[in-house]
Amino acid sequence: MNENAKNFPKRGKGGRSPKNDPAAYRYSVNFTAVEHARFLTMFEQSGLQSMARFIAARVFGDEFRVVKIDRSAMEYVTKLTSFYAQFRSVGTNYNQVVKELHSNFSEKKALALLYKLEKATIELVEIGKNILELSEEFKEKWLQK
Repeated sequence: MNENAKNFPKRGKGGRSPKNDPAAYRYSVNFTAVEHARFLTMFEQSGLQSMARFIAARVFGDEFRVVKIDRSAMEYVTKLTSFYAQFRSVGTNYNQVVKELHSNFSEKKALALLYKLEKATIELVEIGKNILELSEEFKEKWLQK
């Protein structure tokens, strides 16, 4: 043995360590164009990332989950959420407006402006009720599907 060789540690082969139970058995299936399109649709609906896992799940009878995304429902929820945030910001600023009215205007002018603010607030309450009604209708339609 060479004297230089004993100073260096033993090196392994490198690479990935072998699996305990490798999946080495492969099968081939041929589809027609229609069957292939149907297969791809089912694969996309499953939401799985790997086609191999999808096929194995179908063969062994695992539960088949379909993930459907309703674009119109997502858009509705997104818009409703942003509208609700705007609606909430109006309520947050309401107290600040009232304080500024009392501190910067005479009592008579402040009362007149508060009256206008009260009318606008009543309109906002009606809009809030409409939002809730639309949300309930949406929820009923969504749960029926």
